Amino acid sequence: MTDTTSFLLERLHAAGLTDVVAVEPAAGGLAAIAGLARRGDGTSVFVKAFDEPPSDDVFAAEAEGLVALREAGGVATPEVVRADREVLVLSVLRPRPDSGAFWERFAHALAHLHTSTRHPRFGWHRDNWLGRRRQVNTWTEDGFEFFARHRLLRWLDEHRVREALDAADRAALERLCDRLPELLPVRPACLTHGDLWALNVMAAPDGRPALIDPAVSYAWAEVDLAHLWTTAPPPEAQVFFERYAELTGLDRDWRARMPILQLRQHLAVIAQFDSDWGAAGLVRATLAPFRRRR
Repeated sequence: MTDTTSFLLERLHAAGLTDVVAVEPAAGGLAAIAGLARRGDGTSVFVKAFDEPPSDDVFAAEAEGLVALREAGGVATPEVVRADREVLVLSVLRPRPDSGAFWERFAHALAHLHTSTRHPRFGWHRDNWLGRRRQVNTWTEDGFEFFARHRLLRWLDEHRVREALDAADRAALERLCDRLPELLPVRPACLTHGDLWALNVMAAPDGRPALIDPAVSYAWAEVDLAHLWTTAPPPEAQVFFERYAELTGLDRDWRARMPILQLRQHLAVIAQFDSDWGAAGLVRATLAPFRRRR
């Protein structure tokens, strides 16, 4: 038995799921340790845990996000079996089929989430978590202020970000934030998944598109779109972007905005991982036009 399976089995038994007889490690996640747990009756559940939880509320906040996406936004998510400080246990989903039909169906689901949950303010009633870092969701009336303060500048004090970005980069980010109203259109707040990279799109048992690992808030819908756009979705997903744009009335310039909106996720990656998979270079490329005042 590997260290991973022993660790998860111990956490599950401590949480009261004493009928779990085996755990198979799961690949794909970056922040937590995850696996597929088989119970004595032959059914399975998905489990994840941290070796050192970043907070007592990390899994409670994630479970709340899953319920909100499902109940408020009508998006399929796994059922929450258990959520406490030590472990999150969910019903099992299926790998997504990378077919055009699946991605078109997902376009309808995400468009419905974004267009049916508009909110007068940006934020959420509590902070939650993006990986191992707290996501600040303080209620804010102005979307530009919210994105600048709580989604971009918030990362500048992180140790790895300070090491990756020099003073000129930091000043350029501040200038970009000052100019956000010129660079991005006014958009309403809506319920967003908050960490919508391609691997967080799966399939429910009935085949519907389903989402995992949320960091929900009321924010700009295009933040979700940018994360999916820039995290190597399969070629079959092209129909998703075309259909989503039609369903939500996106203008022709939406692709040009993606690098700015994705800055938030690049900064979060730099802050949390020893390897940033090129995120610092992408940040500097996006900030290049703002390195000097014009």
